[in-house]
Amino acid sequence: MRRFLLSCVGALALTLSAQTLLPLPQSMRELSKKTFVLSPDLSPTVADGAPMATPLLCEALRVATPRAPKGVCLILPYPDAPNDEAYKLRITPDSLLVYAKTSGGVTCAAATLLQLRTEKGRLPCVEVEDAPAYAWRGVMLDVSRHFFPLSHLKRQIDILARHKMNTLHLHLTDAAGWRMEIKRYPRLTGKAAWRTKASWKEWWNGDRGYRCEGDSAAYGGYYTQEELRDLVAYAHARNINIVPEIEMPGHSEEVLAAYPELSCTHDPKGAADFCPGNVGTYDFLENILLEVMEVFPSQYIHVGGDEAGKAAWKDCPLCQQKAKELGLDHVNALQGHLIRHMNTFLARHGRTLVGWDEVMADTLEPGTHIMNWRSTELAREAAARNLKVILTPGAYCYLDYYQDAPPFQPEAIGGYLPLEQVYRFVSMEELNTEERKAVCGVQGNLWAEYIPTVAHAEYMLYPRALALAEIGWNGESREAFPDFRKRAAAVCDLLRSEGTNTFDLYTEIGLRKEYLTPISHKALGATVVYNLPFSPYYPAAGASTLTDGLRGGWTHSDQRWQGFIGGKRFDVTIDLEEVQTVRSVATGFMHAPGAEIYVPSAYILLTSEDGKNFTEVSRQTFDGTDETTCQTYIWKGKIRTRYLRIQAPPAAKGGWVFADEVVVK
Repeated sequence: MRRFLLSCVGALALTLSAQTLLPLPQSMRELSKKTFVLSPDLSPTVADGAPMATPLLCEALRVATPRAPKGVCLILPYPDAPNDEAYKLRITPDSLLVYAKTSGGVTCAAATLLQLRTEKGRLPCVEVEDAPAYAWRGVMLDVSRHFFPLSHLKRQIDILARHKMNTLHLHLTDAAGWRMEIKRYPRLTGKAAWRTKASWKEWWNGDRGYRCEGDSAAYGGYYTQEELRDLVAYAHARNINIVPEIEMPGHSEEVLAAYPELSCTHDPKGAADFCPGNVGTYDFLENILLEVMEVFPSQYIHVGGDEAGKAAWKDCPLCQQKAKELGLDHVNALQGHLIRHMNTFLARHGRTLVGWDEVMADTLEPGTHIMNWRSTELAREAAARNLKVILTPGAYCYLDYYQDAPPFQPEAIGGYLPLEQVYRFVSMEELNTEERKAVCGVQGNLWAEYIPTVAHAEYMLYPRALALAEIGWNGESREAFPDFRKRAAAVCDLLRSEGTNTFDLYTEIGLRKEYLTPISHKALGATVVYNLPFSPYYPAAGASTLTDGLRGGWTHSDQRWQGFIGGKRFDVTIDLEEVQTVRSVATGFMHAPGAEIYVPSAYILLTSEDGKNFTEVSRQTFDGTDETTCQTYIWKGKIRTRYLRIQAPPAAKGGWVFADEVVVK
């Protein structure tokens, strides 16, 4: 039934002046061809037992056109609502009825009213019955890598609320800067919040140093506790819960530069992980979390828990002693111990721990929330352990990836995630019925290494965050992508008219043209001998990848690019099965510096008739570029051969080599 109702909504939306219904309501039917006329003096009357009006509802009712009120607006109780954010609307020519159980339901109803309202302040006469598919519908903003002002955060809260999102996850701490005032530890904002360069890329590839607050050459900033309390209140009034993230035990270079005694080496430069063998580490983190909980009333407190290097732990006497005391087989298991300790600490204070899926390395309290950014298997494991799952896989939810052809976009970290791919994310298709019950939400993540400005952040967020809004609200039951794309384009038009810098869907280039068309050539289907193996993490189609006629797209993870790392990287021999004339040999390589993928330093071609004695035919060298692109390196000439050996040694920077097809003509 839901799919039928959604189809009706889509058809109805096209007949209304409002083209920005996003996400679509679960059910909407037209009551009359007439309209309800808004007036400047209209204010809602709240019935007994109903929630109060919210800022978004007041905004939806506010019009500038002077006219006498012709109808009433009533907020009525909705005692049998399926969940706290469910709502109903009934709009007739003389009444606007809003049914809601909580203020969250009122805000979600208001979001729909804002989208239905015409420029002349009229509402269509419709009946809406609506509720979200997921309880957690979020976006993560990384304010550590680049510090964004509170005005930007409030603007995003407004946009998220208008599209029925309910969670803003703030990544407050990382190597690039600590962003929250902690009164007990002033060096966190006196030093750890300030770095030597504004550009994350230049800083990360340079000295990775920190400066003191007040230094004219320092870049950074932080939010005071009062500023954050104001932000929390602003968000709460708009049905947005702010979830703070305090990284541990890894991604903590900035903390350990300010408090080096908490690292294994006590060296203020270079340490990335807290020392889990040091009792002071636990006291320090608990004291920080106490202040975090005073500022953020959120039930959920995020502790990071991802990508800890642990390199110093194996040589640390304190870590060795702690592992021995706990009966652990290896010091690496101390990460799980630290997370479990913080899990218990937060539970004791009535809060719920959230972490990236690496936190499952140890026992966690039932109900702990896991952000599943890696494999579906980890979501399945979390469900089996009575943990809650927020789906945020990198392939669909990492909004720092390029959203269009990289050569024509601002520099990003790599990858390729167009709007259509986000929208086609079927969140639970690989989970069984019981496992699906553990999934409580979806979230998009905007990591900011390559996003230095507010305008750039908005450009990367919209419209892709809108796709996640529709997924979060409607779950699997969604309209076809072409319909969504039209609505997303209309929303972006509106946002741009309000000063938000969105991506322009009308000029989207789309998939790499080479990806779209298979290519036929002399080596098609030929046997490839790998003199150096490809990486098991990026096998693409395995041994057939380089001669299957399929070329890669804009991202190395599209199963067409084959990855090589270690040693001399790329060295393959292709057997053409018989001696024949070859006039050109070309190979495509990926170049994505943000992902540490580089074109090779050289392209070397050797030939042989017997497969044993090879002669070098060509050697081309390359310096590379700073731009993300796909480059094809080619030799042209004329030679008789059966075997082709191609070597592509790595760039001076090291990193990965990714190749897609060896085209022989």
